[in-house]
Amino acid sequence: MDQHEFALRAEGEKARLYRTALLYLGGEQRAVDAVDEAVYKGLCACKTLREPAYFSTWLTRILINECKRALKKGKRERPFESIPETAAEQFDALPLKEAVLRLPAELKDVVVLRYFSDFTLTDTARLLNIPQGTAATRVRRALALLKLALEEA
Repeated sequence: MDQHEFALRAEGEKARLYRTALLYLGGEQRAVDAVDEAVYKGLCACKTLREPAYFSTWLTRILINECKRALKKGKRERPFESIPETAAEQFDALPLKEAVLRLPAELKDVVVLRYFSDFTLTDTARLLNIPQGTAATRVRRALALLKLALEEA
């Protein structure tokens, strides 16, 4: 895959990548930074992509690794508390988003990829390097926890 083809395909993935990063990181600026870094790393490594049919999952895997790196790096940072001013910020304050962010990492991964990034269960399992049955079990467990959390809210 050459750089021009990479740029065209990455542009088509931009919105999905951003949604995924936003759900992982919880902040707009951090999500944009993670997407930028993932696209840059993907561009540098585009010659190593063996199967162009898996471009979307390959780039998403790079993004997930970048999000995890950012989370690890930012554990000591405290977010600035503010009152939501825009519709997007009000959406971010919804109980579902808060419930998803409180899930354990392994469950949050499958929920974000499966329901918010529109990957199939097979693709989700491949991205996380786990068996498909394990991915299905984690989805069921995560949905049960989300249901409990939302009933309490």
